[in-house]
Amino acid sequence: MTVEQAFQRLSALCAQAEHCQYEMLEKMRAWGMDDEAQASVMERLVTLHYVDDERYCRAFVRDKIRYNKWGRRKVEQALWTKHIDDDIRRSVLDEIDENEYISVLKPMLQQKRKSVRAASEYECRTKLMRWALGRGFDMNIIRQCMDVNEDEDEFLDEDF
Repeated sequence: MTVEQAFQRLSALCAQAEHCQYEMLEKMRAWGMDDEAQASVMERLVTLHYVDDERYCRAFVRDKIRYNKWGRRKVEQALWTKHIDDDIRRSVLDEIDENEYISVLKPMLQQKRKSVRAASEYECRTKLMRWALGRGFDMNIIRQCMDVNEDEDEFLDEDF
């Protein structure tokens, strides 16, 4: 594949959805392009703003939290696997609005509470905490949501 063909295909991909530099490099490696050609195409993609890791990171974080209901830790790990720079990753993750974060977790905990089978309230809380940790949420946020729910008596069956 020529440099121009690669640029055309990658720019068409980037026009459809956000992509990071790592994804574009992986595609070019799969096509068997040499390193010099890859660098040339990447430079052109970045210069023409088809690829912007910070923009990609913002969209990725927003989508994973709102739609996939992921926690910060899980999002951070996914960005790490996509080789997003640490500075970009940290700054975007620090911008997460805590109220939005809580508004994502709180209804999930309420819903999960209905299906948890536990012999005691302690066991139920432990299972919910483990479940939320597995979704990538931090213990502080989990406790905040569980304490808020306890104060508001929002659960149908039992309080936390």
